[in-house]
Amino acid sequence: MSISLDEAVDLTRTGDVWVFRGRSVPDRAIQLTTNSPVNHVGMAVVLDDMPPLMWHAELGRSLPDMWTGTHQRGVQLHDLRDAVCVWANRYGQRAWLRQLDPPADAEMEKAVLRTVARLDGTPFPSTAQLAWRWLRGRVPAVRLPALPGRAGGREAAPAPDPTGATAPDRTGATAPDRSGVTAPNPTGATAPDRAGIAVRDRALETAYCAEVVAVTYEAMGLLPAGRRPNWYDPGRFWSGDDLGLAGGARLGAEIEVRIPPR
Repeated sequence: MSISLDEAVDLTRTGDVWVFRGRSVPDRAIQLTTNSPVNHVGMAVVLDDMPPLMWHAELGRSLPDMWTGTHQRGVQLHDLRDAVCVWANRYGQRAWLRQLDPPADAEMEKAVLRTVARLDGTPFPSTAQLAWRWLRGRVPAVRLPALPGRAGGREAAPAPDPTGATAPDRTGATAPDRSGVTAPNPTGATAPDRAGIAVRDRALETAYCAEVVAVTYEAMGLLPAGRRPNWYDPGRFWSGDDLGLAGGARLGAEIEVRIPPR
């Protein structure tokens, strides 16, 4: 099944997934380093009377980020139609749409906006970092036994993470904000997302596309909390893999999107 880009843009709703596959050397490198049939994934954000947007991470900065109004690399919020055209015409990618069923509700959309406020501007990792993060995401986390208390009654083991995540920081970063952007949260919310996540994704020093979509899905309550973001790669969002979405949610089959030439 295939539809035109205009039809796809009209059809897409918040939470729908867009996946891309290219044949260039960088595309093949990402496919190989992540063991994935596709090399890019983004998520649609469609709110009120705003044009459909694409929430994703990329190296380029050809389009203005709709959250900050600037051109930047890394995690970005773009006009969806423009983003798909860039990936198709400039990067030579094929595009597919997978629709979320049932559609995202109002609480999920608020969670999306809170995640955008946290992650927008996060840098994209280098190819070497990408490969290393993907490998680390497949190595089981090892819990070390707590050390006994030291003399004087001081405890050697740190306090447990109240979010329940076993490894909230995969990069060694301690600063909670990577981008320096202090854009206000349009929802006005300060509480953690409804999935029970607090701030562990803020510690991501770099983020690639699949991590961004996964962290957002987790915030929406669609993926289990606590799983390491680097466990995900673009192929996890292809129909050949089972994400195991919560609450009976599912992603539909891939719909190929026909992109008009420049």
